[in-house]
Amino acid sequence: MKKKINLYLIFIASLAIVLTLLMVTVVFYDLFQQQVINDLKAYSNLLKASQFYVDGTVYDGNAKADHIRITVINRDGKVVYDTSADISTMDNHKDRKEIREAFADGSGEDIRTSKTLDTSSFYYATKVTDDYVIRVGKKTDSIYSVLKAAVPSIAGIVILLLVFCTIVAKICTRSVLKPIENMSSHMDDLNHIAVYKEMKPFVEAIDMQHQEIMKNTNIRQEFTANVSHELKTPLASISGYSELIQSGMATGDDVKHFAAEIHRNAKRLLALINDIIRLSQLDSCELQVEYEPVDLREVAKNCMEMLKLHAEKMEVTLEVLGGPVVIQGSRSMIEEVVYNLCDNGIRYNNPGGKVILKVWEDAKHGYISVEDNGIGISKENQKRVFERFYRVDKSRSKETGGTGLGLAIVKHIAMNHHAKLEMQSELGKGTKIEIAFLKEP
Repeated sequence: MKKKINLYLIFIASLAIVLTLLMVTVVFYDLFQQQVINDLKAYSNLLKASQFYVDGTVYDGNAKADHIRITVINRDGKVVYDTSADISTMDNHKDRKEIREAFADGSGEDIRTSKTLDTSSFYYATKVTDDYVIRVGKKTDSIYSVLKAAVPSIAGIVILLLVFCTIVAKICTRSVLKPIENMSSHMDDLNHIAVYKEMKPFVEAIDMQHQEIMKNTNIRQEFTANVSHELKTPLASISGYSELIQSGMATGDDVKHFAAEIHRNAKRLLALINDIIRLSQLDSCELQVEYEPVDLREVAKNCMEMLKLHAEKMEVTLEVLGGPVVIQGSRSMIEEVVYNLCDNGIRYNNPGGKVILKVWEDAKHGYISVEDNGIGISKENQKRVFERFYRVDKSRSKETGGTGLGLAIVKHIAMNHHAKLEMQSELGKGTKIEIAFLKEP
C-alpha cells in the first residue's frame, strides 16, 4: 500500500512539474512576443515622427545594430526601400496582413513563424502618408527553438524536483498511514489513538463496526455454548432413562415412568431444535417477507383456540379484545409472534391468572398487545429477555418445557416487518408486550 501511494504521489508531482514548466515557458514566450511588438511599435513611431522617407530622408539609426529591418511600401504594395534586401527581387507586399491593416487603420502587426528555420518574424507597420507605409521587423527564435533550448535545463530541474518529491512523498505517506497502522494494531482501543481531524468520522465508523462485530461474535459464542448446554440436558436424560430400561433395572411402573420422561425430553429437544432452525432462518439475509393482508383479530382468536387446552391446564383465562384490524405482513410469521407471546403469558402466570390479547389501529399502524398478570419481569431482566436462551425463571421454564428462544424469535420477526416492539412489566404484577405493525410496508 505504501509503495502504491508513493508511486501515485510521485507520478502526480512529476506531471505537475512538467506541465508547470511547459506552461511557464509558453507564458513567458507570449510576454516576450508582446515586448518585441511594443519595441517595434515604439521604433516605428520614432521613424514616423522623424519624417522618415516622407521628404526623401532615409535615416535608420541603429537599426542594423538592433537587428531591426526597415521596409517602406507604397499603396500598390511595391517595396520602395528595405535595409536588408534588394528591393528589385522582393515580392509585392499588398496582401501582407500588417500592410493591409496599416493602410486601413493606420497601423498593423503580424508574427510569422518558420518551422524550417525555427525562427519567428515580428512585423509592425505604420502609415506615414496616404501613399506610404513604414514597416519595421525583427527575427527571433521561435517557441519551438526556445523549448528545444530549454529541454536540458527543464530535464535537470525535473530530476531535482523528482528527487525532492520522492522524499516528500515518502514522508507524507508515512505520516498519512501511521494512524491507520496504529488502528490495525489497536482495534480494541481506537478512542485513544491519535488521528488527524479528517479521519475521526472514519475511525468512529470503524470503531462502531468493530464493536458490533465483537458483540455479534460474543453473542454467537454464547449462543453456541447455550445450545450445547440446552441440547445436552434432554439428551442426557433420554440416554440415562433408556440405559436403565435396556439394562433391565427398570421394571413395572418404572418402565412407564421412564418412557414418559424419555418422551417429554424428546419433545423438549425437538422444540429446541425447531426454534434454533427458525432463528437461523430469521437471521438469514436472504429471507424475504411475503406480504399479504392479515387480520390481527383473526390471528389472535386462532391463537386463543390453539392454546386453550394449555391455558386450562395452567388454570389461566384467555380473552381477546378489539375489532378487525388488517395489515400487510406474513401471516405465518405474525401467527408465530402471537403464539409465542401468548404461550409465555400462560407459562409465566399463576393459577387463576389471565392473558388478554388486544387489537386496535390508527392511521398508519395496526397494534396487537399481549398482557398477563403473572410473575412479571424485573427492570434489570427486561433488557435481556429478548436474548437467546435468556430466562427470567429457569426452573419454571424447565418445568413447562420452555426453550428460552420464544422472545428472540418474536424480536427477529418484528424486525423483519419493520415493526416497533415495546414491553412494560413489573415484578409480581405482570407483563405487557405491544407490537405496532405498519399497515403498508
